[in-house]
Amino acid sequence: MSSVEPQMLKGVLALLLLRLVAEQEDYGYSLVQRLRAAGLPDAAEGSVYPALARLEARGLVVPRMVREGRGPGRRYYSPSPSGVEEVVRLQRSWDAVSAAVRAAGTGRQDVHAGPGTVPVPSKGG
Repeated sequence: MSSVEPQMLKGVLALLLLRLVAEQEDYGYSLVQRLRAAGLPDAAEGSVYPALARLEARGLVVPRMVREGRGPGRRYYSPSPSGVEEVVRLQRSWDAVSAAVRAAGTGRQDVHAGPGTVPVPSKGG
């Protein structure tokens, strides 16, 4: 699996977390594991937990404490109604950025650089 630029992951982490909890109520470490399974091996607890706290502070996720056995309880998160709206807004924003990145390569030649390609400007234009 390839590594994702940390600043890119930071920029889309709220969208990713909101999408995951909209799909299924979940707790922090499980969300880390789901992000890793989705192809983000560098997803870390040190990024996910603060992001969840920010989402909670903004009223975008609702926590629910669940005690399991004798250990400490887990905070399970689900999206609030405004969190569901935020998923739609962030997804539209991500789609626009993705389209712009794809469009930026239009009219360029692809140069092979390892397993992928890197677009470079055409000569003479």
